[in-house]
Amino acid sequence: MSGDITALIQSANHGAEDAVDRLYELLYAELRQIAHAKLRGGQGPTLLDTTSLVHESYLRLIKLKQLRVEDRSHFLAYAARVMRSVVVDLVRESRAERRGGDQLMVTFDTQAADAQPASSDEVLQVHEALQELAAIDERLVRVVEMRYFVGLEMDEIAQALGVAKRTVERDWEKARSFLYASLKRG
Repeated sequence: MSGDITALIQSANHGAEDAVDRLYELLYAELRQIAHAKLRGGQGPTLLDTTSLVHESYLRLIKLKQLRVEDRSHFLAYAARVMRSVVVDLVRESRAERRGGDQLMVTFDTQAADAQPASSDEVLQVHEALQELAAIDERLVRVVEMRYFVGLEMDEIAQALGVAKRTVERDWEKARSFLYASLKRG
């Protein structure tokens, strides 16, 4: 399967439209785990479930004409970044509606329509903290995305970033400390 994924990534990098479809098919279980991590603990909007988040990220990815990733780890990290943007966009949209936006939301699930995200402020605080961290050190943000949201091991992150495992471990500690301090004051 690893060879299939590598070949598909190379095809996607060269613009093969069906390659992203096949990548999502082969990595669907892992992508669902990433989506679940994004939404766990009530930190995501209640109007979006794991499956919806995976599907929405897929729709955003297929809009690209070419994917630019090197391997499975890069693909999963990129997918996690797309999922993060989907969640943040949905939270922002929801907050705008609560402030008087006049868009009508139609859903088949009446319970979902009545539910408000319990921690939309938290989602935006984490997003803003990651943006602040990106201004300091973009690699730290990538480490957080790959470790926390994707669940990659330190070795895999090191390989994806082209650095030593010990560097990733130090980056992870720095990022965690920064995010803790940022969220505590926010």
